[in-house]
Amino acid sequence: MLRRQGGSAEERRRPYGAAQAAHISGGPARRARADGARCRDQRAGDRAGLRRLPEPRPLRGRRHPLSYVLALAACGVPAGAKSLTAIAEWATDAPDQLLLQCGATLRDPDRPYRAPSEATVRRVLQRIDGDSLDAVIGGWLTARADASRAADQDTYPPSRPVRAAVTVDGKSLRDALRADGRCVHLISALRTDGIVLAQREVDAKSNEITEFRPLLDPLDLTGAVVTFDALLTQTGHAKFLVEEKEAHYIAVLKGNHPTCMRW
Repeated sequence: MLRRQGGSAEERRRPYGAAQAAHISGGPARRARADGARCRDQRAGDRAGLRRLPEPRPLRGRRHPLSYVLALAACGVPAGAKSLTAIAEWATDAPDQLLLQCGATLRDPDRPYRAPSEATVRRVLQRIDGDSLDAVIGGWLTARADASRAADQDTYPPSRPVRAAVTVDGKSLRDALRADGRCVHLISALRTDGIVLAQREVDAKSNEITEFRPLLDPLDLTGAVVTFDALLTQTGHAKFLVEEKEAHYIAVLKGNHPTCMRW
């Protein structure tokens, strides 16, 4: 076994690897501990945001916290669960450590952390206020992306000022159907890094044009460049962006604007 020849007597009594680890503990090891603490803080912040959502269930018979059920659903969908039943089955197979991180509470000494049943998952996701849930999750993703971007800019500052860019587009959701069998259609405002700043459901009897202004009205678009397709190229939208939101825009023109096409 190799031993260090220099240093203190305590260091000479330890194997070389242990002494080396002691010398470098102030570097990568400290950063690893800091990263772990930061991850725990982020998870706590995530659950705190979910706890602020209004509880749609009656108090009687409530076994699992709302934030716990929503956190499991948010983890199950990226893991491949494509239905309410699949979310519940995924949660049932999840290890206790994951259930704990999602906010499970101790109810049974034989199995400390229990996953909610399929009926519970269904009731919660059918009754939850979708706009409030969207605002909480969107705000969390935006905050994390902003923190990452700020860290990158501190390390690699841009050579010149960069304007914020926002894209407005509408899409129909796959396998998401209304009661009448029609697909759910959303119009969204996205940043260049893929973060959804806002989104609204387009009514079945309406279209994206009527939802353009309500979608962007709450956002701070000062100095930003907003892009959209030909369907949303309307005179009123251009005036709204320039005069009220103090933003710039890039619009797609087609033959339905013959006067502008001449230019």
